[in-house]
Amino acid sequence: MNALTKASPLLRAGVISTAGLVGLSLFSPAHAHHPFGMGDSTDLSALQGLLSGIGHPLLGPDHLLFLLAIALIGLPRPRTWVLPLLAAGLGGSVLSQFIPLPDAVAPWAEALVSLTLAAEGLMALFAIPSFLVLPLVALHGFLLGSTIVGAEPTPLATYFLGLLIGQGALLLVVTSWSQSLLERIGEQGQRLGAGIWMGIGMAFAWVALID
Repeated sequence: MNALTKASPLLRAGVISTAGLVGLSLFSPAHAHHPFGMGDSTDLSALQGLLSGIGHPLLGPDHLLFLLAIALIGLPRPRTWVLPLLAAGLGGSVLSQFIPLPDAVAPWAEALVSLTLAAEGLMALFAIPSFLVLPLVALHGFLLGSTIVGAEPTPLATYFLGLLIGQGALLLVVTSWSQSLLERIGEQGQRLGAGIWMGIGMAFAWVALID
């Protein structure tokens, strides 16, 4: 019996908890991408770009929970993943400047990003490979970058710098704490966390599609 089958009662608990988590998700990931009310990206100053870059991944619930859940995955030598994760995220943000996200596709993109939380739950259950966290963080980066398409070069550069600062600081904390956390909660706690994160991801995805 594989890990996913063993954890099925916990997964059911996580899914059942989705109803309660919908209340939390009403913060709505879609509403959290402009935490400083930056408005038209073409009017941003360098400072606004920096602050928005720092704030977006930390104040957007889906992005924040995604970064926090990296502690649950059980990555080998967690600290060595910080630079690759930052590079993948920045790569996604840069790509978004050349491939704009159509408005009609935005809700589906939001839902897909929210489902990355469920994917992290599967990683924590060893049901899918942990290296998939790299393309997933690139997807988050793409959505974060799509909020500033059309900005002037200076605020765009400071926005990207802010993304690196905000996400880098949190990733350093999360990866430093990961091994200690997993030792304390044990295998059962890791499975429970996986089920909860999967429930949150599905709740966020549902809200993104009906909002």
